[in-house]
Amino acid sequence: MIDLLPLVLFVVVCLFLMAGYPVALTMAGVSLLFAGLGELAGVFDPAFISVIPNRVYGILVNQNLFAVPLFVFMGSMLERSRIAEDLLKNMELVFRALPGGLGISVILVGMLLAASTGIVGATVVTMGILSLPTMLRAGYQPALACGTLCATGTLGQIIPPSICLVLLGEVISNAYQQSQLNAGIFAPDFVSIGDLFAGAIVPGLLLVLAYGFYVFVTALIKPELAPAVTEERGSDANLLVALLKGLFPPVVLMIAVLGSILMGLATPTEAASVGAIGAMLLAAGKRMLSMAIVHEVAVETTRVTSMVYLILVGATIFSSVFRGFGGEALIEALFDALPGGAFSATLVVMLVIFLLGFILDFIEITFMVVPLVGPVLLAMGLDPVWLGVMIAINLQTSFLTPPFGFSLFYLRSVAPAEVDTAAIYRGVIPFVAIQLTLLILLAFQPGLVTWLPELLSGQP
Repeated sequence: MIDLLPLVLFVVVCLFLMAGYPVALTMAGVSLLFAGLGELAGVFDPAFISVIPNRVYGILVNQNLFAVPLFVFMGSMLERSRIAEDLLKNMELVFRALPGGLGISVILVGMLLAASTGIVGATVVTMGILSLPTMLRAGYQPALACGTLCATGTLGQIIPPSICLVLLGEVISNAYQQSQLNAGIFAPDFVSIGDLFAGAIVPGLLLVLAYGFYVFVTALIKPELAPAVTEERGSDANLLVALLKGLFPPVVLMIAVLGSILMGLATPTEAASVGAIGAMLLAAGKRMLSMAIVHEVAVETTRVTSMVYLILVGATIFSSVFRGFGGEALIEALFDALPGGAFSATLVVMLVIFLLGFILDFIEITFMVVPLVGPVLLAMGLDPVWLGVMIAINLQTSFLTPPFGFSLFYLRSVAPAEVDTAAIYRGVIPFVAIQLTLLILLAFQPGLVTWLPELLSGQP
């Protein structure tokens, strides 16, 4: 029974989280309670508690994590400067005559907005408010419109630069180094957040293309579900102006931020600062920059950043206590006992993460689960970049899957009353199938993830 205490700790933490208690305080409080009881029973080494202050200090001075508030600031500023609203209007002018043109426009705008904010809830709510009434007025079937919006909103998980990928990249990097140290390699290789960004680009673009292709084919086969706009599109010159006006400013900003990271010209934190300043310049160009907006953005940035850091501190306490009870050795023993080796272990972890995605946010899963299973999986020979991207897409799929997907609840909160919940659930099913297909494709063709990072690093 003592050997199972790490699993008991994990289950108790999950139960408290499901009961609605604050995440960071739950992880820290339950873990310290278990540590105290374990020390009294003589089954826990208090040395694992003594290392926590140093680990917390390491979190607070971690340069990579400084990118979090800057990326949040950038996304919040773009959201409040109505960039997405202008994007949607101009993209609609360009694609309106195509079958499913409005839906394709929504997907492209959602992709750019996802790359800007990197937060699923913000993207889904913003796109729901801006796009859903327009799609319904254009005659789109509610299920198709809602499914498109929910799926597009989850692109914030995988399209870089994403808050999810920043946090996941830091955790995967630490897990990779830990796995090498456990194997006796004291000059370990490392993976960077930029490597994870590079690995996510091809899968992210494949998802966008697949979403757009599905909407296009649906509108082609059943035009009554997604009717084309029959109004005159206007001259080619006007369309070009609309396209450049809609795409040029945010795309240049994304290229400046992401390109500087991928080319090694800037660290994620430095690039995020460029993004934050660029977002302010775009807002100023739209005459939307004011002290009131800056104050709102600063408050939102402080709120999100405080939540992330507090959860990270709680997760650090949890992981220290979990290891103190021998949790890492227990996980390794469980994985070794599975038939099929690394494949079976990865499949089990993906299934657990998928199910946890129904009740926990990506930040909680990233900080609580990945540090526990990551070192063991990576020690089995998995590529760290591939594993990170697979986890990100897996969480994205979980957030989209009925009946508990977070993306569905976000859209339900802003959808008109005449759109019933069943329509939202029906609409996302094809997009869930697309994401599951991508996961299977990446499982059998990992080069789709690892090719670009290896190319940029100069590896053969």
